Amino acid sequence: MKTFPATGCEQKIWIDLQWFASAEEEGRTEEPSELKLRKAREEGRVPKSSELNSAIVMLLTVLSVVLLGTWLFDNCIDVLLFYFQLCTQTELYDGKLAAAFYVYFIKMVLPVALISVIAAIAANLVQNKGFLYSSKPLEPKFSKVIPKFGEYFRKTLFSFEGAFNVVKSLVKVIVIFCVAFVVIKGDLHQLLSLMNVGLWPALVHIGTMAAKILIFSAVIFLVIAVPDYLVQKKQFMESMKMSKQEVKEEYKTLEGDPFIKSRLRQYMQEMLVRNMPADVAKSDVVIANPTHYAVAVRYDKQTMQGPMVMAKGADSVAQNIKRIAKENNVPIVENKPLARALYAEVEIGDIIPENYYQALAVILAKVYTMKKKL
Repeated sequence: MKTFPATGCEQKIWIDLQWFASAEEEGRTEEPSELKLRKAREEGRVPKSSELNSAIVMLLTVLSVVLLGTWLFDNCIDVLLFYFQLCTQTELYDGKLAAAFYVYFIKMVLPVALISVIAAIAANLVQNKGFLYSSKPLEPKFSKVIPKFGEYFRKTLFSFEGAFNVVKSLVKVIVIFCVAFVVIKGDLHQLLSLMNVGLWPALVHIGTMAAKILIFSAVIFLVIAVPDYLVQKKQFMESMKMSKQEVKEEYKTLEGDPFIKSRLRQYMQEMLVRNMPADVAKSDVVIANPTHYAVAVRYDKQTMQGPMVMAKGADSVAQNIKRIAKENNVPIVENKPLARALYAEVEIGDIIPENYYQALAVILAKVYTMKKKL
């Protein structure tokens, strides 16, 4: 709420904090599966930097114009001579004039255009890791017609992507200014002396300066595009992250295929082992059987429907869970029946059933009391 002194009025300004939420804060803590990435690719969604495409196209196009500069200039002279020779004729609307224009135009533009198209295709092939065709983005969707101002402002103003794009644009403007300033300052003496030379030397000198500015700017843009691609790839993988519930649903959907089932089981095991230290460290308490079982539990009443099992294990895995809990000052409470029941009946990422709430409430109350005393 903000007070405006001039009017004495108070107005409430609401900003949705979810605009600033990351994937982890939204509950999507797991890396995307191969299936989800494959489906995204089939829909035409891959990490891609438009800056890299633009930089490659700009660099190769400028180089082609520089290398073909003499040839292009000779063709321009030929065009002028052709029309000057015909300017005294009375039949100016002869179809040959228009045909000649199109012939010369295509002759000069086609080589540069082909190089630009090839550069664009090559840049996309490099980023997409091969040919990628999908009609999914072309399908009409009514939701795309409805303006989403909240999402637009979130992406452009209240996100890392928006800030990064602003900084990137500023850097590009500064780069062009600095390159042009350095090139012009270095040739300032020769530039001033062009008033005393003929038209052709002046055109050659100005064309050389313009080529330098364009080539240097294109090379620097290509350097800037590399971190942009890395950022786009990181953001794409962040957007593809899955919640534990999504991982479980995907597993249930595909568990009929033995090959996929074995691959998913292996993937989930690796995922659980990889994320177990972080999940245990974020837990509120570890409920343990002294020798066999350990279950890490976390509860946040603002974001969770109920207490959730973050990690569990038996024997050596249980000992590892307790070791991680001690290293991160997570309380360990021994309760043999509860630890055994939670290990057997509740999977990782699931909400604990209500019939265990009473026993769990006593444990959590003790833990919260201990933390307040500390």
